[in-house]
Amino acid sequence: MDLHPDRCPVELTVSVMGGKWKPTILYNLVDGPKRFDELRRLLPHVTQRMLTLQLRAPEEEGIVKRTDHGEVPPRVDYALTDYGWTLGPIIEAMVAWGERHKSVRE
Repeated sequence: MDLHPDRCPVELTVSVMGGKWKPTILYNLVDGPKRFDELRRLLPHVTQRMLTLQLRAPEEEGIVKRTDHGEVPPRVDYALTDYGWTLGPIIEAMVAWGERHKSVRE
């Protein structure tokens, strides 16, 4: 429940997807569940600590689900929840914009 009904919708979206790594993490989860080490390989410039922190926020917001399989060695997967999948069109729009404009930034 949103305690601030007058909150700007863009502000809400940025609070959920904002940050340097969260959008990239969510983009990588669109392909399906990933283990922590897979995400580390896909995001080589993010530290282990930062990746952990950036995964916690969307998990707390119900965007990402963390599944601990209770195995030795530990196996933990991260996946988008049904609610997380509602961000799909935003992620697709970001990909399309980035593809169209990447030559400007290179």
